[in-house]
Amino acid sequence: MKTLQNDHYTYRVTWSEDDKEYVGLCAEFPSLSWLASAPEAALRGIRCVVADTVADMQKHREPIPEPLASRCFSGKFMVRVPPDVHRGLAVEAAEAGVSLNRLATVKLAH
Repeated sequence: MKTLQNDHYTYRVTWSEDDKEYVGLCAEFPSLSWLASAPEAALRGIRCVVADTVADMQKHREPIPEPLASRCFSGKFMVRVPPDVHRGLAVEAAEAGVSLNRLATVKLAH
């Protein structure tokens, strides 16, 4: 296994109670993981798996996911909620004297 040069992917290491080991994950490759007894080893493992996967994708001329850190985000996204939730949030925003957008931003930030 090898690691990527300029590896800017988003990694996370967490404890797996089911496996009784640390699991390394990569947000851009949600189907990949690596189990290890130490968090550092889980991170090294997932980075190597991602490097091998990217090399294979390059070999087969498949599109390679862009790192989240390199993407540009507009700050806008649509969220669909049931009408009663929408009404409740609109009431809460009106009572707080803020826009529905401001209320949703505050709620999402916490």
